[in-house]
Amino acid sequence: MFRQIHYGSPEYEAAFRLRDEVLRRPLGLRLDDADREQDEEQLHFGLFSTTDELLASVTVDRLDRQRVKIRQMLVAPGHEGQGLGRRLLQETENELIGRGFCHAALNARLPAVVFYNKLGYRETGSPFEEVTILHQRMEKLLEIHDD
Repeated sequence: MFRQIHYGSPEYEAAFRLRDEVLRRPLGLRLDDADREQDEEQLHFGLFSTTDELLASVTVDRLDRQRVKIRQMLVAPGHEGQGLGRRLLQETENELIGRGFCHAALNARLPAVVFYNKLGYRETGSPFEEVTILHQRMEKLLEIHDD
């Protein structure tokens, strides 16, 4: 089930821990209180199992009234390869369109560029280093997903 994760809720704490575990620790980094402060102003969404287990999450930074930046998208270990990333991104895009946003950008880790290409994101600029690894900026005009 797709739903918004509210800052400070138990679901937010689970997503924060998962982001740290999956996206930062493998790089020798950690999320900290500064990340929490930034999170308070952002939107958070997740996919949950029927038993309320967090399967995938994403953070969205509202840049202005029409543009967002997709951040820290992940699928929980053991749940990869089931289409959860695609579903999470499509559901998130539908939610954002419903809120009036029409343009999304993200910084994809280089191995994930093909995944985002398949979902309509296109590279802009050259690869760059962020959190110690190469990323590619990507952008997309948002459209409703019916599947």
